[in-house]
Amino acid sequence: MSQHDVIIIGGGPGGYVAAIRAAQHGLNVGLIDKEYQLGGTCLRVGCIPSKAMLESSEKFYEVKKGLDDEGIKVSGVELDLGAMLARKTKIVEQFGRGILSLLKKNKVTYYNGTGRFISHGKVAVTDKDGKEQHLTAPKIVIATGSKPAILPGIQLDGKYVGTSTEALSYDPVPKHLVVIGGGYIGMELGSVWQRLGSKVTVLEFLDRIFPGTDTEIAKEAYDIFVKKGFEFRLKTKVISARADGDGAIVEVEGGEPVRCDRVLVAVGRQPYTEGLGLDAIGLKTDPKGRIPVDKHYATSVPGVFAIGDVIEGPMLAHKAEEEGVAVADAMAKKFAHVDYNVIPAVIFTHPEIAAVGKTEDQLIAEKIDYKKGSFPFRANARSMTINDTVGKVKVLADAKTDRVLGIHIIGPRAGDLIAEAAAAMSFGASSEDIARTCHAHPTLAEVTKEAAMSVTGKAIHM
Repeated sequence: MSQHDVIIIGGGPGGYVAAIRAAQHGLNVGLIDKEYQLGGTCLRVGCIPSKAMLESSEKFYEVKKGLDDEGIKVSGVELDLGAMLARKTKIVEQFGRGILSLLKKNKVTYYNGTGRFISHGKVAVTDKDGKEQHLTAPKIVIATGSKPAILPGIQLDGKYVGTSTEALSYDPVPKHLVVIGGGYIGMELGSVWQRLGSKVTVLEFLDRIFPGTDTEIAKEAYDIFVKKGFEFRLKTKVISARADGDGAIVEVEGGEPVRCDRVLVAVGRQPYTEGLGLDAIGLKTDPKGRIPVDKHYATSVPGVFAIGDVIEGPMLAHKAEEEGVAVADAMAKKFAHVDYNVIPAVIFTHPEIAAVGKTEDQLIAEKIDYKKGSFPFRANARSMTINDTVGKVKVLADAKTDRVLGIHIIGPRAGDLIAEAAAAMSFGASSEDIARTCHAHPTLAEVTKEAAMSVTGKAIHM
């Protein structure tokens, strides 16, 4: 039986970061993950491979549609899907090896197997051959992440009807792809295959795409994606989806069935806690399957903590990472804090969409008086030089104090630009603070500055 100061179950962004941070505090750490390739869903079948495919497909699309207006003549463009998929796999494997190296560097003991509680302070690890070993530690962290949510009536077969995992590796390119769900996962992967030649139909239960994002930004995104060729069927309830011959069929309430080559089910994610043996320690989940924790991520069971997608909050890799650092700091009796008001979110479509803080919808619902400023990318010099001028930056500030309450971006490199917004809000910046900060020229970041200036009606270039 191996003994540790801390055992972490789950090697995703939250788990491996918590392990490294705890080791940095001098703790003896054991990390358990059932997959040999560490990094969790994010690295293996989520964030990283999807971004690799988004980048490759965008380059293919850009070159194929032509660069004549930039003085570049292109002909004979062909898709080598196998090479594109191989590049994605290579990136994933490289980062996986990097995580293993980091664990070794920090003297974290890695156990490749499935972990489950067998009693308080005691965990069993079962490897792929069925061999079991027991570990003990006074502190155990649950960081097992999440899995795709599935609607009733959906019959996954791993080929014609599948989740985001299968959608990362379609071969050949589907002629017609139906995406169930108009959120970020469905729209990102839908974008990949639409650029590579698929007709994409998005079925969304709500009356809008990108639920949870600022309504004004979501409406602008909808119009952009319609122009790109996406077919949207909003306010559509899916009754069932199943394989049908060499394709699939999706039945919807009050409408004709939709026949297609592939179906991507992207209706959200749910906490992954199956097989953890929570009953053995008397730990219960809430009605949504999440594990309740206090401000230091301690559960109701002494010595047991939880972070990431298994607890309340946005299911984002960077949120899990921050919690991984915080829970390790808390266990080492250091200052531990995550400011959930400034957790940025990014949708890596084209244009990208990024946000931090409150939406305009939330401010209205909470009856908070606010001022708004926005500035379009089309009036920005750098946007024009890179030929990417769609979208804008929107700044929301308190009407009395001018403190920034939210920043929302749709446009080029939004995922990078949102970092300035998050930093500014973390330090309690006002819109005037951003407006008076010198931004390099010509850069896309100047759009954020001008949007902040626009809060008081004093933008310069519009």
